Amino acid sequence: MRGDGDGWAKSEDGSRQWGRFGAAGLLLRAPAPGGGSAVLLQHRAQWSHQGGTWALPGGARDSHESTTRAAVREAEEEAGIAGSALRVRAERVTAQAGSGWTYTTVIADAETTLPTVPNGESTELRWVPEADVENLPLHPGFEASWPSLRAVPVRLLLDTANVLGSRPNGWWRDRVGATGELLAELARTLPRTFELPDGGFGWLPRIEAVLEGQARVVAEVGDRVPVHVATGSGDDTLASLAGAEPFADQAVERVRSLLAGDEQQLTAVVTADRGLRDRLPETVVRLSPSTVLGWLD
Repeated sequence: MRGDGDGWAKSEDGSRQWGRFGAAGLLLRAPAPGGGSAVLLQHRAQWSHQGGTWALPGGARDSHESTTRAAVREAEEEAGIAGSALRVRAERVTAQAGSGWTYTTVIADAETTLPTVPNGESTELRWVPEADVENLPLHPGFEASWPSLRAVPVRLLLDTANVLGSRPNGWWRDRVGATGELLAELARTLPRTFELPDGGFGWLPRIEAVLEGQARVVAEVGDRVPVHVATGSGDDTLASLAGAEPFADQAVERVRSLLAGDEQQLTAVVTADRGLRDRLPETVVRLSPSTVLGWLD
């Protein structure tokens, strides 16, 4: 059914943009089969505007729609992707015009590279490894916005005791049980795209949790939340894992096995501990516990 948003918005300079009430597109990201992440791209039909280029599924927003709803609807229509199969993480205005027209990119994740069903607006739909996107002939608008949308692979280290202590939920009565519950909750939020402090995006397939004290007996929660058991101070282990201090041989092999096949470009540590933060290399991103706890809401 044709929506009331179909049509051109005109600016005073004579330029036109598709979508009377603006437009939106869906950047859907999922784990790539060979490691890393992949995004779903649409090869636009030749008859369409900028036909023959690659872009995101998207289109005009109707007057009654939010930008998120419009982007999800367009993905359903153009790629056969059900809204229930994805999790929206963020949205960002990536283009605007003097008329007030905007294009909003809605960022979402899927558990896996979902099957697609193209409609007449596409000659092909393809899950493209994130590193290969820029090698395709891209729609000019998407090409301009892609550097701000691309996700950097992140290796995230969790100061588990510090994060647990920031939750006023009585964790101290059963530290072992509360730790296991926290790790299980975090595992359910992965994999995910998340916003970095500098305004960019990170891709997070797993969280590495450092355990100390009574919590050392907590078991791993599958591949998504592997654990490092600190033989001494948890801060010492986190500093070593983050590259501030030399690894023990066993720790080196552990990290190599975790990172096999991944092009890790950024390390981040989740902690509010000022002493630990000061020990970390300048290249390591410091994240507050509220960053990951906010994913549990």
